[in-house]
Amino acid sequence: MTDTTSSTPTSSTAGSSLGRRSFLRGTGVAALGAAAGSIPFQALTARTAAAETVKFDFGAGYGPLAPVKDQATGLTLLQLPRGFEYLSYGWTNDPMSDGVPTPDAHDGMGAFRYGDRVHIVRNHERSAAPAFTDPAYNPAAGGGTSTMVFDPEAGQFLESYGSLGGTMRNCAGGPTPWGTWLTCEETFGLTAGLRHGYVFEVASEGKGNPVPYKAMGRFNHEAAAIDPATGIVYETEDRGDACLYRFVPTVPGDLAQGGRLEAMRIGETTLDTRPHGAMSYGKVSWVPVDEPDPADDTVRYQAQANGAAVFGRLEGAWYGNDRIYVLTTNGGPAGEGQVFELDPATDELQVLFASPSAEVLNAPDNMCVSPRGGLVLCEDGGGMEYVHGLTTDGEIFRFAANIADLRGGTAGKNVAPRDYRGSEWAGAVFEPTNGSWLFVNLQSPGITLAITGPWRTGAL
Repeated sequence: MTDTTSSTPTSSTAGSSLGRRSFLRGTGVAALGAAAGSIPFQALTARTAAAETVKFDFGAGYGPLAPVKDQATGLTLLQLPRGFEYLSYGWTNDPMSDGVPTPDAHDGMGAFRYGDRVHIVRNHERSAAPAFTDPAYNPAAGGGTSTMVFDPEAGQFLESYGSLGGTMRNCAGGPTPWGTWLTCEETFGLTAGLRHGYVFEVASEGKGNPVPYKAMGRFNHEAAAIDPATGIVYETEDRGDACLYRFVPTVPGDLAQGGRLEAMRIGETTLDTRPHGAMSYGKVSWVPVDEPDPADDTVRYQAQANGAAVFGRLEGAWYGNDRIYVLTTNGGPAGEGQVFELDPATDELQVLFASPSAEVLNAPDNMCVSPRGGLVLCEDGGGMEYVHGLTTDGEIFRFAANIADLRGGTAGKNVAPRDYRGSEWAGAVFEPTNGSWLFVNLQSPGITLAITGPWRTGAL
């Protein structure tokens, strides 16, 4: 990597532009950029810049979807609304800038702005050994993170490298207000004698910290969202009888110093939220988890014994619009997913949206919030997979479709020539300064996509 600019990183947490030191003490951090070759996108970015002047109509989608070719390979991977285009990068097995083949199973991502560069930290939901990069928590574990650097003005990916290894099934996570990425293990068990099921922190430029934050809990982690006003981390759990947790740090902004783990309670008894459609619960409370790092998979049972609410499989989480949003992938009356909205200032909770059928929304997983306030929902269901937009008024629409059928050829990429149209979407995150680019993954065969277009003509 080569030096470019020094600035405070702006994280992809919508509604927050705090760097770590400004979050804590009001000073800045130094950043590194990079330079390497990629494909120019000048005409496309010029159209994007012009689109930013269009009046924002929050209550609308973007119109019908149609096939669009990838600017990098010429393959037709996506359907998008008119005016949107995209660039692929970081296919599985593509050599990264450090010489390591790009790991597969692309999942959650966070984006951070450093001057004229965007650093994107990408999870890999892998279990197989050995570790693909250093530093590694466990040399016998194949999950972790890689990091990409992108120039949003030129529309170019500049470099990529392994940033954390030796973890297991890094599914989702969340950006922090101080400019790092929390990567979460969606597993519980032992590998080569080491416990897994933890949260790790990864710098948005450079390498991650291979030391787990055990006080944040050992369970099937999915995602994390941080309230920048308090530094409290809200954590989701991917279990059929999950709890929704929060970690109250001893020192806001320094999670390594420990803190206390709590779980959400609704009302006076253990409430099952799984059948519920759109509704308001009013003010919630929080109960303690006495042993956050147990030998057995008992964190949720400890919480429920203290009255914590039960949720369906909790998946994505994101901070935006001064709210914490979390998803279930199989909750709601139809069993097809719910979107919860929590006001962290008042502890008031509601079900913002519940899918009435798989045709409307089929098992939402990862999510993010646009800098303009709309929610992006990534499907992980069955059949054709979509990215949906959702307004805070509960209006849903399709934004993108996965049509990556590569049986006819892979444009020289070292992936199997298969039909990948059933692959889940993952890792949706906007470039944080003005939201001109949406980065998102197709988990299989493992592709990162940068999408741009007339965002302000719709809800995202």
